Amino acid sequence: MLEKMRNIGIMAHIDAGKTTTTERILFYSGKIHKIGEIDDGAATMDFMKQEQERGITIGSAAITTEWKDHQINIIDTPGHVDFTAEVERSLRVLDGAIAVICAVGHVQPQTETVWKQADEFNVPRICFVNKMDRVGADFFGAMDDVRAKFGCETVALEIPVGSGQDFDGVIDLVNMKEIHWDASTEGEEFTVSEISDSMKALADEWHEKLIDTVASNDDELGELYLEGQEISTDQLKAAIRKAVIGRVLVPFVCGSSRKNQGIQPLMDAIIDYLPCPTDIPPAKGIHVKKNDEEEVEVKCDPDSKTPVGLVFKIQYSKEAGIQCFVRMYSGKITKGTQVYNVTKKKRERVNSILRVNANHMEQVDSVSAGDIAVFVGLKLAQTGDTLGSEGMPVLLENVKFPEPVISIAIEPETMSDSDKLKETLDILSREDPTFTSRDDEETGQLVISGMGELHLDVLVTRIRDDFKVDCRVGAPQVTYRESITGTSDYAEEYSRVIGGKENAAVLSLHVEPRKTGEGNLYTCNVRDASVPQEIYDAIEQSINNCFAGGIRMGYPCADVGVTLNAIKYDELTSTSFAFSAAAAEAFDKACMASNPVMLEPVMNVDIESPNEFVGDAMSLVTQRGGMIQNMEDKAGGSVVHAQAPMEKMFGFTTSLRSVTQGRASFGMTFSHFQQKN
Repeated sequence: MLEKMRNIGIMAHIDAGKTTTTERILFYSGKIHKIGEIDDGAATMDFMKQEQERGITIGSAAITTEWKDHQINIIDTPGHVDFTAEVERSLRVLDGAIAVICAVGHVQPQTETVWKQADEFNVPRICFVNKMDRVGADFFGAMDDVRAKFGCETVALEIPVGSGQDFDGVIDLVNMKEIHWDASTEGEEFTVSEISDSMKALADEWHEKLIDTVASNDDELGELYLEGQEISTDQLKAAIRKAVIGRVLVPFVCGSSRKNQGIQPLMDAIIDYLPCPTDIPPAKGIHVKKNDEEEVEVKCDPDSKTPVGLVFKIQYSKEAGIQCFVRMYSGKITKGTQVYNVTKKKRERVNSILRVNANHMEQVDSVSAGDIAVFVGLKLAQTGDTLGSEGMPVLLENVKFPEPVISIAIEPETMSDSDKLKETLDILSREDPTFTSRDDEETGQLVISGMGELHLDVLVTRIRDDFKVDCRVGAPQVTYRESITGTSDYAEEYSRVIGGKENAAVLSLHVEPRKTGEGNLYTCNVRDASVPQEIYDAIEQSINNCFAGGIRMGYPCADVGVTLNAIKYDELTSTSFAFSAAAAEAFDKACMASNPVMLEPVMNVDIESPNEFVGDAMSLVTQRGGMIQNMEDKAGGSVVHAQAPMEKMFGFTTSLRSVTQGRASFGMTFSHFQQKN
């Protein structure tokens, strides 16, 4: 039954209508019996209290529904830049995606971010041009913008009948029919008729474009087309599906979710054109038992004796505790059985397995390859962990997350809440890997870090409201990094008598700067068979701890390369402890001799503004040390792309609203670290 399953995500810029579209899909598929509106704080997928209050999606909600005898697992993802890790986690486990594009705003900054993430994970997608009922809606302009921005070939499966206030329905170019929705039944009923005379010429023109585009990307259809033979609807659909799965074409449909128009054809397109779990290439993993860590393919086979699943999201529930969202890639896992956490190298028991219905769950006995479900009972699992079996321990690639760039100090109102606060922070960091907490050694404060002001604001509100922990927070602080600009070699001789036993070690390290963005790297250039492996492991662990502990100021290191060039081992006196201490001492002294520098985070800033305020918005960025990269025209305004130091961007929202009369908006994403002046 895998061919009747679809794992899809809904992705877009904030406020493009992702959650509204999902609400309609659930309504028309019979999963909910009343459409919940975001503006009323009643959307099914936005079930967190804060999502309802703010009118935005924060956590990606997963839900299972059915349409025309097909099972569809939908993950509704956030659009706000502070929650991109949620989007990335979801895309990692999806087979296909719907990109919701605003008919007026077209490709917006966050659309570009999620599109690039979808490209990274090779996710086939369909575009749904939403808000066709708004003034200034332009379906063909949205298609052109996607083609220009992303260099992909687009094809229209529908064209709108009218636009703006005159938007009245769509023309299905595959079946060559006109569709209109009945407003009195909330769009549940619609009429399919022959194309009206006024639209016939335009429909024929775009139908010809559709066949021409698809035929030019499909040899079999191309031959029929060139020979002038009739191409059946089934042949056309099969060719479109093949091109979408191969990521050769991006098909477009349109509608207005708010006005309940265009959703059923979108659901048909999900089934007709997006891949099932067996249509996509097998997942790649690493067999961790073999010394050379051989790469293996994990085929989507429910009958396989070796289960493989990936924990792609963790969520805390007051009733059930920690819930792990798992995408199964191979085999089957049954409730009540033990699974092997390959990442942690520990066995864990799956107490129960749940099918997700947004804000409520239903129990199931097992989950098989290709499916998505929630596991309850896993005590150690974190986002990115692979679940499998000890007999065939396959490690799927770990999910990579961006570095936190903003920090605030947090403390409980009373000392009795101290343990509860730390427990809450542990739960939140398991849920969201871009959120971290640590004790500052110099000040003794508890410091939390995240991706932006809104990110931390949401999490602090959750600590107070959801976990009932009263706390105070300080002003936001930038999270800096440390690096080096020179190279150095240092040999360290370590000797201490502890408990009457001598602990000695001799080693030599070389440190050098790496290119921006390459990250830290430890390399071992010596391999002596007489030296136990635990000595090498101790040195590597010590260097990694040094990377996290910094050089002068205690900030984590960035782009530092360390090479172990020499080691002197004596089986009578050498210990792991001694080599660990020697490595740390050598690292500190070598880095101090390599001209250490402080790095600050630089953000990509995208400002959408009406034309009359663009000059003021640009001036505001440059006053804060920003550099304007480029500017592009959009319907009703312009988008300014700039880069600015994170430190100077605090309070930018208030200033921007002030100079643009509240009509401009902006988004920030982390770009890179640069040397602080």
